[in-house]
Amino acid sequence: MAICVGAKTRVICQGMTGHAGTYHTQRMIAYGTKIVAGVTPGKGGRKALDLPLFDTVREAKAATEANASIIFVPPANAGSAMIEAIEAEIPFVVCVTERVPVLDMIRVRQALEGSKTQLVGPNSQGLLAPGIAQLGVMTTVNTRRGSIGVASRSASLTSEVVAQITEAGLGQSTTVGVGGDPVHGIDLKTCLDLFLDDPETQGIVLIGEIGGTEEEEAAELVARLKPQKPIVALVVGRHAPRERRMGHAGAFMAGSAGSAESKIAALKAAGIHIVPNASAVGETMRQALAEWGVSA
Repeated sequence: MAICVGAKTRVICQGMTGHAGTYHTQRMIAYGTKIVAGVTPGKGGRKALDLPLFDTVREAKAATEANASIIFVPPANAGSAMIEAIEAEIPFVVCVTERVPVLDMIRVRQALEGSKTQLVGPNSQGLLAPGIAQLGVMTTVNTRRGSIGVASRSASLTSEVVAQITEAGLGQSTTVGVGGDPVHGIDLKTCLDLFLDDPETQGIVLIGEIGGTEEEEAAELVARLKPQKPIVALVVGRHAPRERRMGHAGAFMAGSAGSAESKIAALKAAGIHIVPNASAVGETMRQALAEWGVSA
């Protein structure tokens, strides 16, 4: 069982007629994702990739019964696209767009409050439930259906960790890239909570990095719930200089806040298995499952 998506997920693509939208929609369709329409203002009534186009999300949802959206809209209009999907009550939205203005994302977060929408992103590689659906730009190479849930702040590390999990014979239930911006949708804590409630997810991998407090908040949840599932965490950026952005806009340490050391300490205190480097994640998860007596 996957989180957020399933066999009945019907997806519209906002910005499907752009170069990136067209390319990745083709990839998602080839993988088996049920893409039902595209949304591009001014192109309603036409077709692209043999799919109908609509001017608005509401029109697309009414015509296709879509329950998810993937957004490939450029940064200047991505915030408005997310809000449009939220106001149309699309249950699940993924935005892969990078460099969305922070003020726009604050407006998006306000729109999310009390809404019926779960948002992944922006600046996210998306979500992949092997054999079920791909929403985003995440690689499908070296993936396999399995019982390990992966929630990550880093796209490149996700590919490495997923390959290790597959090599260890475990596979993934769902992989979620929460996004690298300082203001975004669902975070590591929310993903962790969803994985803990999923009966087919037997183990969880968290991939964190410097900046923000997501890892500490996830640690607080684990300390409070004391879940009966092994959790492995990798936090990168131990040698990153302070007050200098490292890659993602959210990977920024100011003073003593957001350091890799503080995150590792919080996760370790909650009983989470800490791996020293990216090459050890798959084997550490395999050993953790064995220690817990879990059959993955």
